[in-house]
Order: sequence, then C-alpha cells, then structure tokens
Amino acid sequence: MAQDTSAAAAPAAAAPGGHQDKRSVRIAISALAMGLLLAALDQTIVSTALPTIVGDLGGIDHLSWVVTAYLLASTAATPLWGKLGDMYGRKRLYQTVIVIFLIGSALCGVAQNMSELIAFRALQGLGGGGLIVLSMAIVGDIVPPRDRGRYQGVFGAVFGASSVLGPLLGGVFTEQLSWRWVFYINLPIGVVALAVIAAVLHIPARRTEHRIDYLGMIVVAAAATCLVLVTSLGGTTLAWGSPGIIALAAAGVLLVGLFVVIERRAQEPVLPPSLFRNRTFVLCSVISFVVGFAMFGALTYLPTFLQVVHGYSPTLSGVHMIPLVIGMLVSSTGSGQIVSRTGHYKIFPILGTGITAVGLLLLHQLDEHTATWVMSLYFLVFGLGLGLVMQVLVLAVQNSVGYQDLGAATSGATFFRSIGASFGVSVFGTVFANQLQHKLTSALRGVPLPPGFAPSQLQGDPTAVAHLPAVIKGPVVHAYSESITTVFLWAVPIALVAFVVAWFLREQPLRGTVTVPDASETVGTNPVERSSLDEIARCLSLLGSREARRDLYVRITKLSGEDIHPATGWLVLKLARDGEDDPVELARRTTVPSAVIEKAAVEAEVRGFARRSGNPLALTESGQALALRLTQARRTVLAELLGDYEPAQHAELAALLNSLSTELCGDDSDQPEHRKRKRRDGSEAEDHAAA
Repeated sequence: MAQDTSAAAAPAAAAPGGHQDKRSVRIAISALAMGLLLAALDQTIVSTALPTIVGDLGGIDHLSWVVTAYLLASTAATPLWGKLGDMYGRKRLYQTVIVIFLIGSALCGVAQNMSELIAFRALQGLGGGGLIVLSMAIVGDIVPPRDRGRYQGVFGAVFGASSVLGPLLGGVFTEQLSWRWVFYINLPIGVVALAVIAAVLHIPARRTEHRIDYLGMIVVAAAATCLVLVTSLGGTTLAWGSPGIIALAAAGVLLVGLFVVIERRAQEPVLPPSLFRNRTFVLCSVISFVVGFAMFGALTYLPTFLQVVHGYSPTLSGVHMIPLVIGMLVSSTGSGQIVSRTGHYKIFPILGTGITAVGLLLLHQLDEHTATWVMSLYFLVFGLGLGLVMQVLVLAVQNSVGYQDLGAATSGATFFRSIGASFGVSVFGTVFANQLQHKLTSALRGVPLPPGFAPSQLQGDPTAVAHLPAVIKGPVVHAYSESITTVFLWAVPIALVAFVVAWFLREQPLRGTVTVPDASETVGTNPVERSSLDEIARCLSLLGSREARRDLYVRITKLSGEDIHPATGWLVLKLARDGEDDPVELARRTTVPSAVIEKAAVEAEVRGFARRSGNPLALTESGQALALRLTQARRTVLAELLGDYEPAQHAELAALLNSLSTELCGDDSDQPEHRKRKRRDGSEAEDHAAA
C-alpha cells in the first residue's frame, strides 16, 4: 500500500516523544502548564486591577492599552516563535521566552507611569505568545499521539482556570498587597518553571527548515497597531479629523495592502492568501473577530463598573465576574460535545452571536441600583452567548480546508479573534473616555463643588469616587455607570453583524478528525500556530481513551471478517507485535481486566490462533494470517477517521497512521523489556513490521 511506503520514509513525523520516561514527562508537562498559566493569566488578571492602576499612575484615556499592548504583541509574535522552535529546537527557545516574560513582568511591576507600563506590557506579551505556542508544540515532541488528548485536556483546564482565577487573583493582590503584585507573582512561578524545564525536559533533536516570513509578520503587526491607535486615540487624545489620525488610518490601510502583496509572494506566508478564497474561513474569521471584540472589551470594563459604580472591592469584583466565565465554559464545552455527537454545527454560531447581542443589551441596562443577582444573570447570559460560538468556529474552519491548510486555518481563525480582542478593548476605551468626559461635566453642572475640585480629577483617578461627599458622589457614580454601559450598547450592532454573517455559513459533513472539541480553545484568545500534522495528531488523540479503543477494536474485528470477540482481536495483534506473552502478566501490566484477557486467550487457543509454550502464548500460522487481516482492518479504520485527508498523498499522515496503528496495541509499559530496549536504541523495524 502507498501508506506503508510513505510511512517508512518519514517515521519521525509520526511518533515524536515515544521514548520518554513517563515520570519525566509528567513533571515536564507540569512545568509547561505553569508557563501556560502565566501567559493565560496575564490576559485577564490585569482587568480588576485597572481602576487602581489608573488611580496610581493616571492616564485613564490610555487604560485600554494596558490590555491591548499585551494582546497585540502576543498575537504578532506567535507565528515567529512557532517557526523558530521548529528550526532551532524548542527547549532553549522556551527558556528564552520565559526569561523575556519574567523581565517584562518585573518591569511592569516597577513602572512609574502609564507609558512605561504599556511598553513593558508589550514586552511581556512577546514572551506570553511564545509561552502559549511552544507549550503546545513541546507536547507533540514528548508525548505520543495517542496520549496527547489527555495532556491537551490539562492545558484546557489551565485556560479555563485562568479565566476564572485571573479577575479574582487580580482583585486579591490589588486589595491585600499592591497592584504591582499582579506582575510580581509571575516571578516565583516562572523561576520554578524555568528550573524544572532545565532539569527534566529532554526533547529529541528534530529540526525543520523554514523560510520565515519576517516581513509579513512585521507588516501585519504594524498595520494592526496603526488601526488600533486610530480607534484608541481618535476622539480622545486627537480629534478624528486631525492630521495624526488621518495619517495613522492611511498608514494602516496601506500596510494592509502591502501585507496582501507580501503574502502572495512569501514561501511560507503568515496567512496563506488561498484561505481567503474559502468562504467558511472568511465568514468564521469575521465572527471570530467579533467574539474577541465583545469578550475582551467586556472583560476589561466590567471590573471598573463593579468597583466604581457599585463600590465593590477589587476582590469582590473578581468574584462577581465568575458567572460570565462559567457561562463561557459550560456553553463552549457543551456545544463542542453536541457537535461531536450530532455532526451539526451551524446552529451554534447563529445562537451564540444572537445571545451575545442580547447579553450586550442586558449589560447596557445595568446601573448603580441593579441587584447583584440580576447582574450575575446578565453576566451569565453574555458568557453563554460567547461560549456557544467560540468552540464551534474552530471546528467549522478545520472541516472546510484541505490537509495542507489545516494548521494555518486553525491558527488563522484564532488569530482574528485575538486581533478582534485588541480592537475591542481599544474601541471600548475610546467610547468610555469620550462618554465619561461629557457625562461628568453634565452631571456636576449646578452641583456645589468643594474649592479646588475639578471633574478632570475623577477621570484621572476613578478610585477617588468612593471618597467623595454624598452630594457629589451620586451624580458622579451615575455618570460612570452611563459611560460604561453605553460602551456595551455600541457593541450591539457589531454583534448583530456577526449574527447575520453566521446565517451564511454552509454546514458540511464533519470529518472524523474535527469532531473532537479543542479544550485549549475553550476560553481566551489563543492564536497558536500549529502544523497540519500537529492538529490531526491532537484530534486523533481521542483514540487513547479506553472507550475509544474498545469501539475501535469492535470495528476492526468486524471488518476483518472473523467472528471473534474484539478483545481476542486485540490480543492477536499484541502477540503479533511482541512475539509472545503471558496472559497473567499481560493483565498485570495493562488496564484490560484479567477476566477479559483470559477469555480472549481461551478463544484464541480454541480457534487455533495461538498456542502455549509453557505459560506464554504465541501465534500459530492461522493466527499470523488473522493478524495480517486485523492489521489491514486497523489501518483502514484509522484512515477513515481522516475523511478526505489522503494518507497516500502525504507521507507524514501515513507515518502518523503507522505510529497510531502500532501504539493502539498498548503503551510502552506493556512491552517486554527487551523490546523497550530496542525502542530506546532507535530500532523501529519491529513497529513497521507489525504495522
């Protein structure tokens, strides 16, 4: 078969990390999870500290840039870190990005003004983007394909936990210590992660040549920065018709055009132009942009509403944000599971964008008198809407492209969500600053003010609102309330655009490889650049579960044409791979119940497929013939999971199938010691023969 030839040609692509000591792998994964936690937390932990930061450093007009600078830098750097890791090895690069992130964190903690803080947040974002992309890539280096789902689940839990813990921890540190500890807390965690990675992470030397599209990365980052600056500075620092704003807007448009020209000529473009001829990719990118826009805009300004308007402490404002995150977690994982079982996904972007628009309208209804339970309900509705659409967009995009574009399309969809987040925070900030200036002036007109008091003081320090005299505090709180909730009203039309766009999505039958929810995409922006092979290996990692293996062997034995129990088919394939084995010892080493193995052994002997030589079982000639049929059936079943991703046309896919076909007999701990030694010495001849 074509697959066999191809597989032999590219074994390395299929089974990275197959020979790692399991204890070292678990420790390394823990360190990677710590690094990922740092990057994920810093997307949300700052939000509850922002009112206090502005009170200390001033510059409420630029408040949004504390978040935007991190998101922009993280997004722009992600493709670069991914390719540099492929070219020069990931361990040292991962240690480098941790150091960059920690330096950025330390500098953020000592920032003396808003300009310094924004610059240092950008440096922190450069490291944060590397932490995300390299953490996920290293899993592919040290963990066999069948086990990746388990560890990707750990990373998914990290993203989910960080979304809940970020606002809460930001509040605790701000209230109990100082807002500077929001950044200082990264230092001890990062140092531990750095030490553990240095001690236990051993990545096989495996380098891939790339032609990095440096120019494309620089131009797209510059274009995004110019356009975000237009939305951030326009109408606040600079008038909309000012030469500066016009120049920034023109530069942004020209840079976008230049980026298109560069991408058409680049050998390995950041965003392949062919993707934009794919209707589903374009529509999902638009919807992803809106989701990022709405989510991070709300996450940035809701803590300010809770602290200034309702007078909650930073810690309690983080607690009150939990219903929003719970809504996102529940609906994103739930919709992913439903799509996996039914194969239908179009309804979820429609429902999600519609409910998000409703949620924004509800948030617009909030004021200083809204009851806590009502606020929590509104937050929950908004979170449910976001979650319904986040997960499914990635699945729809993966399902619409060929194998060669799978990795780029996956990272592209999340790239637009991250860009949307940057624009959302920036636009929300501009609307808020404009509204606040106008409404504070109106609210205090005719109110007797203390000598020397000016409304601009409240714009510079929102925490001062709590200490105002009652005669002033009421109008000021109302002005803050209306300014923030108007922001959500402005976002409604944008959400409705996504709602309309969602109706134009075409539902296509889902491939087997895209029916599994990506846990790491559940919450937060995650513009991770993954190769097509990485993406399929992650998707097929569901085969490592006990239930999936049982179903797999039911299908294999049925396809082989032999009327035997699935466990007997598993045993025959195991004996074909290992030569001989003792059923009692096999039961001790595996998770398969001993009674099931014993029945399989009895059936194999009675049917003449195996005979005992003492205690160990070995295959007979008829058993060897059955093993060949089962092997053929196993490869056929695995290939069916790829849909129209043809292994015969892609050597790395064929190698992945070969690896999975062998691995699904059991893990390395199941193999006789002499066989494990051979694997450590690099001999894969037996694997290829068995597969």
